[in-house]
Amino acid sequence: MKKPLELKPLFLERMKSILSNEKDFQNYLKAIESEPPVSIRCNTLKISPEDLKERLNEKGWEIKQPFKGYPEIMIVGGKFSNKNSDNEEKNVNDKSHDNISDNKDSSSIKNSSGGVGGKKLIPLEPGELGRALEHLLGYYYVQEIASMLPVLALNPKSGELVLDLCASPGSKTTQIAAKMENTGTIIANEVSLGRVKILASNTERCGVTNVVITKKEGTALCKRLKNSGFSFDKILIDAPCSGEGTLRSTPRTAIMWNINTVKKLSKIQKHLLEAALEVLKPNGDLVYSTCTHAPEENEEVVDFVLKEFSDKVKIEKINLPVKCRNGLSGWAGGEYNHEVTKSCRIYPQDSDTEGFFIAKFRRVK
Repeated sequence: MKKPLELKPLFLERMKSILSNEKDFQNYLKAIESEPPVSIRCNTLKISPEDLKERLNEKGWEIKQPFKGYPEIMIVGGKFSNKNSDNEEKNVNDKSHDNISDNKDSSSIKNSSGGVGGKKLIPLEPGELGRALEHLLGYYYVQEIASMLPVLALNPKSGELVLDLCASPGSKTTQIAAKMENTGTIIANEVSLGRVKILASNTERCGVTNVVITKKEGTALCKRLKNSGFSFDKILIDAPCSGEGTLRSTPRTAIMWNINTVKKLSKIQKHLLEAALEVLKPNGDLVYSTCTHAPEENEEVVDFVLKEFSDKVKIEKINLPVKCRNGLSGWAGGEYNHEVTKSCRIYPQDSDTEGFFIAKFRRVK
């Protein structure tokens, strides 16, 4: 049984103000008390979604592909076991109790009690996803669905030059490489040596060959790249953030949450975005994302950039396979640039994912 979250009064007060009404707020509270469905992303650099699904089905795993047009995104509902087996495994507290619906036009994820052909659907064992041969071979990456969305918004193409400014552990770097079919070049940067090692390990496991890994503070790297004459077709900033959207999978975030941390991170995020836009090509795209709901780390950052680069950038509308709400038009008595509402807010109660924020910039000159 999952332990109830210890949510701080100020956090609850803020979320109640962010959400549209009391019913929405209560739905949010209910959603974050459950773990998100287990999702994986097929690594198309090594295997097709069809072949991976077949392999995993042969292992007895239930695999669903919830989004039309994105067959690489998969939900692992559990595995099938004989109901009457003497060695039937007991239910464990694992993420995989939930499944996504087959409705391709809806991103709603629903519970499944399973059972077909005299077999019962049970959760995977703890660590089974990571121990599986297919994972060790780099056929799939264990990645929450909302975490896959920034790269879908970025839409990197074969042959492009792409900067992943805050890259570790490599989920999005490897996703970008797959979209680019290992062509072009990705500069994947990470400031922490320990996290650089994780990034390198994951890119190697996934067979990524078009990546250059750097270890430098993000704003310093952008200045150095600019001085060296680099400019990028696409840039991803999956920024360090307060993690408010990850409460379902990382409950300790609720205990660690602090408004002063939110404000400190907002300053860092503004500096990163400001520096990165200086190395974005004209007509190039930059996606800024966080896994938090805090307006200071989301709309306030976007609003800041629109003021600083008023004649150089514009906000692009984003189309994603989950429900996206418009960015906030204002916060704490202040109003943002009306273009900020083109950014995307993703809530756990809408599509049974983690919470995320995504904004897409186009450099116009």
